[in-house]
Amino acid sequence: MVREMGEKETLTVAQAQDSEKEPSVFRVRFRDEGQVFAAESTLTDLSVYDRVMVKADHGLEPGQIVRRAPACIALKNRSKQSLRILRQLNKDEEKRYAELVESERAAFAFCLGLIAKHALKMDLIRVEKFYNGSKIIFYFTADNRVDFRQLVKDLVQEYRTRVEMRQIGVRHETKMLGGMGTCGRELCCSSFLQKFESVSIKMAKEQELPLNPAKISGLCNRLLCCLTYEFPFYQKQRRTMPRVGCRVFFNGKEYRVKKNFPLKGRVLLSSDDGEEQMLDEALWRSLEYQKAPRQGKRKKKGSGRGGSAHE
Repeated sequence: MVREMGEKETLTVAQAQDSEKEPSVFRVRFRDEGQVFAAESTLTDLSVYDRVMVKADHGLEPGQIVRRAPACIALKNRSKQSLRILRQLNKDEEKRYAELVESERAAFAFCLGLIAKHALKMDLIRVEKFYNGSKIIFYFTADNRVDFRQLVKDLVQEYRTRVEMRQIGVRHETKMLGGMGTCGRELCCSSFLQKFESVSIKMAKEQELPLNPAKISGLCNRLLCCLTYEFPFYQKQRRTMPRVGCRVFFNGKEYRVKKNFPLKGRVLLSSDDGEEQMLDEALWRSLEYQKAPRQGKRKKKGSGRGGSAHE
């Protein structure tokens, strides 16, 4: 009896020690062509390309470790991850995982046939099936509203599970299909972006980028998501830099601010005779600005001591 209690106490202490360990963060991908998500785990025997079981919001999902995330400075400063790696997959689970991918491809082909049968004006993008079989999601795009009630009935009759038809936009379509950007790297939306931020042409103007749509648009024909990355820095930096067009004095000579370089922290000055000066931050912060002449207040007609013009 004493021995059993000792084993239980030892097990409890070991579990408590594991729970107190600072979890490591890994990058996990649930499908070969899918997006990469962050998942935490206290397991110490995990490595790249391991197939693992991940606890998600809707249940357990198998995935593969792509890489290890950079180490965090402190646990309290790290955002809590919603995904958690529980263990590595066993042989039966790996077999079910492979069958899951094949069943999604079969469901994609089957749904395409039904779309053609019912003559629906929609484009099927991807099929996602839960590992526990509780739900299957069909992602599609369409220009207008689509009446897919009969399509859903046929799908439910075929798969005997909950079916969801989810309409997405062109940005989410590109995110699912993936691709390479003009920078030569994998698309940000399909690799690490969790949500789409609002992008405006003002961001391109603030960063002095060419306003050619072909150069500032992505594969989705929308403005590049990366325009939002450095935009806050440009805004903050320009607030401290001299405004373009203002008059300043440098080395006893008057110049006009011709251009700012926020990333380099430099300012280009130009004089009336064409001389140019490139100033570093330490120099342009000590510039003396020319004060604009004060204009006196205009007197209203008919007012003053002179009296009226009819006198």
